[in-house]
Amino acid sequence: MVKQRGFTYLTALFIVAIIAGGLALIGEVWGTSSKREKEAELLFVGHQYRKAIERYYLSGVNQYPRALQDLIKDPRKPGTERYLRKLYPDPMTGKDEWGFVKGADGGIAGVYSLSEEKPLKISGFKVRDASFESAQKYSDWKFSHSVPAQAAAPGATPRFSADHRVP
Repeated sequence: MVKQRGFTYLTALFIVAIIAGGLALIGEVWGTSSKREKEAELLFVGHQYRKAIERYYLSGVNQYPRALQDLIKDPRKPGTERYLRKLYPDPMTGKDEWGFVKGADGGIAGVYSLSEEKPLKISGFKVRDASFESAQKYSDWKFSHSVPAQAAAPGATPRFSADHRVP
C-alpha cells in the first residue's frame, strides 16, 4: 500500500505541474494579445492627434496648438471649433501625459507615447508610418504634422506628402 500512495502523490504533482505550465502559457498569450491591442489603439489615437493638429494648423494662421486642450476648443476663434471630441490617454502607459514634438513656432506639432517598452510590431506599417519600422521603443513612434519646405515659405499654399494623407 505504501508504494501506491507514493505513486498517487507523484501523479498529483505531475498534474499540478502540467496545469501550472498551461496557465503560464495562457498568461503569456493573453499578455501578448493585450499588448497588440494597445499598439493598435496607440496607432489609432496617434493618428487622431496627427490629423487634429494638421486641421488646427491649416484652419488658422499656420500656427501649431500651444496645448492639447486647444484641439478641443480653438482659442483663436470666437465660436467653438473642435478638432478632437476629447483628449485621449496614452494607451501604452494609461496616463493622460504625452511627449510632444515641437513645431517651428514652439507649438505642438505632434505627440508620442512616453512608454520605453519595445514594440511587438516592427514591420508592415503604412507609408505614413514607415519610420516606425526602425523604432526601438514606443516613444520613437512620433505622430507629427510637418510642413514641407516649399509650403513653409510666406504666402505659399501648404502641400502635404503621402505620409500625411488620411487613409
